Amino acid sequence: MDQLSFLRLLDVSLISFGIWLLMKVAQSTRRRLVATKLNGPPRANLLFGQGQALASSDDAGSLYEDWEKTYGPAFYVPSTLGTTRIALCDPRAVAHFYAKENSVYVRPEFARILVEKLTGRSIIWAEGEDHRRQRKAMTPAFSNVSISNITKVFYDSAYKAIESWSSVIDDDYSGAVIEVQSWMSRISLDTIGIAGFSHDFGTLDGRHCAVADIFERFTSTKPSLFFKFSLMIGLVFPWVMKPSFGRSKLTPLLNNALGDVANHLIGDAPSSEGDRSVLGLLVKAASHESKLSMDQEEVLSQIKLLLVAGYETTSISLTWALIEIAQNQDCQHKLRTELSRFVTTDPTYEELTNGLPYLNAVVLETLRLHPPFHDTVRIASKDDIIPLGTPLTDASGKRADHIAVAKGTEIVVSIQYMNRAEKFWGPDAKAFSPERWLESGGLRAGAREIQGHRHLLTFIDGPRTCLGKAFALAEMKAVLSVLVRKFKFELRDGNVADVELARGILPRPKIVGEKGADAPLRVSRVECSE
Repeated sequence: MDQLSFLRLLDVSLISFGIWLLMKVAQSTRRRLVATKLNGPPRANLLFGQGQALASSDDAGSLYEDWEKTYGPAFYVPSTLGTTRIALCDPRAVAHFYAKENSVYVRPEFARILVEKLTGRSIIWAEGEDHRRQRKAMTPAFSNVSISNITKVFYDSAYKAIESWSSVIDDDYSGAVIEVQSWMSRISLDTIGIAGFSHDFGTLDGRHCAVADIFERFTSTKPSLFFKFSLMIGLVFPWVMKPSFGRSKLTPLLNNALGDVANHLIGDAPSSEGDRSVLGLLVKAASHESKLSMDQEEVLSQIKLLLVAGYETTSISLTWALIEIAQNQDCQHKLRTELSRFVTTDPTYEELTNGLPYLNAVVLETLRLHPPFHDTVRIASKDDIIPLGTPLTDASGKRADHIAVAKGTEIVVSIQYMNRAEKFWGPDAKAFSPERWLESGGLRAGAREIQGHRHLLTFIDGPRTCLGKAFALAEMKAVLSVLVRKFKFELRDGNVADVELARGILPRPKIVGEKGADAPLRVSRVECSE
């Protein structure tokens, strides 16, 4: 490149940057004029604000809890390069926020880029009418009737794991140490494969699976400082997320592997008019006769998304449940006692849903304490007024029972905070206590103010609430009902273990000191230990 060409390129770059800067200044000025002036924590870092502290914390919800006590139910949080977010910690405000997803609050561009790189233009990438159309096409596959018909698949996967474990567990008191995280991942992947797509990945039988290998590389590959930096900068400059470098090179690898599987599944799909499976409905939606038609790219994207969701979220929650009952032997004993009447049969779907209160309580408490997704971040696509259940004092000293939000404002709801704050859940909010779900008076009044499934935001709320919620709950309950009846779970080294988060596609629990995301537990036969 000659000097003249370089200078021209430099001129264009400077002009482009100047225009961008002017636009940002204009947007910022408008937001200051329109929006309620809120209080908030100081900028801890000149470059990243409070973003670095939140991203590196295993319990960011506690940070929001401290800030809520100081600044009230809504406050600003300093973010990257001088930007700010508004955090909502008020149940009424949060309910309003989730109710207006699709119409007002949309996914930030950097998040859509990440989602598209991983699963394509799936239902969690789509906005507005595209999202409604895709969701309507897929909803029948996740009805209670559909899930009742596939409950046997959940049990089959659990029994396969038991068969493998039995070959290594001695018939004595000590049992064997089993790394349960990898086994829960195999159960989840094989289950979504069979239940959703009539395809057995065979990981429980020891079969190699490229998709599973790449999933595991996400948790075993430590993110570089450059990768972390790019994620933070991507909040302001989304285009930096488009190239693949370092750890993000795994994303297109996984996308390609998922795409190979998705193409194979579609090619093998039977053309049955009455097929109500996930795959059957997607194939039907791709036909020209469907009123809810999806193009081929959309169908492939849904399959990739469901494989990721089926593998990651449920396996993480099952691992947390086993860790918690290993640390709380009284809870484990109560659960086993409730399940003891099932000797030669397994609970029906109806019994899993409504007939096993302590199993339900263990699952809900696990999901309350350990939501796979820690927060929801959206951008206001238009000006909005958010009502508050508890008034606040704004930065000018005025009392307000609502806040004005300007177009372009970033909003965050901490799911960890809403699920674990003492304000809602009481002084034992951070403790694992299934009994809170069984108290005669019901949950505390503060918790009952939170909308969402059983007053939790684990599955979020509103028009984008988790489509696979009932599937995940039934799978968790079925798998736990089998494992706890057959085996006793204990921590490998004593009664207490330090657990931290390993950063994968989603944060996974790991026992401190173990490699990757390993969670080894001591497993023994029930008849040998009780």
